[in-house]
Amino acid sequence: MAENFDHCLKIILHHEGGYVNHPKDPGGETNLGVTKRVYEAWCADQDIEQKDMRDLTVEDVAPIYEKNYWGRLKCDKLPIGLDLCVFDFGVNAGTGRAAKYLQRVIGATADGAIGPNTLSKVKEFVSGEGLDAAIQDYQAARQKYYESLSTFETFGRGWTRRVTETTDSAMSMLKQPDW
Repeated sequence: MAENFDHCLKIILHHEGGYVNHPKDPGGETNLGVTKRVYEAWCADQDIEQKDMRDLTVEDVAPIYEKNYWGRLKCDKLPIGLDLCVFDFGVNAGTGRAAKYLQRVIGATADGAIGPNTLSKVKEFVSGEGLDAAIQDYQAARQKYYESLSTFETFGRGWTRRVTETTDSAMSMLKQPDW
């Protein structure tokens, strides 16, 4: 278990890309993976215009990712590789959903909040099944979730590529645990 935030954020930002405002994306206006709604909540005392969203930098959004996703999901307490998968799914589909999917995979109560019991179950699962199995099982469940969505026809190819590439990155971390 290691602090892996910076490395994972680079991988996630590769998938999130730059500014988009796709009419079929329920997230709406987004830049570097941060929706206008999330950025407005972060900057509660400011009116956020389209130009503000277009001008976001990694330095602007990194603290949002660290507090609202990485921290909320206790990724610094998850094994390296699995931290990336849970973080990425949390960014893409919500932290509660990412936590519940992890909890289901490891046999914990799926309450959507990662705490001591979930972390204990993660250790137990990894000890018995292996970290590679935890990553593969989690990512398979994640893919199944995406395939169940009505927007899969529009966004499914990208989601599937993201799951595959994230899985590959996570598995490569197992071979290089000193990120």
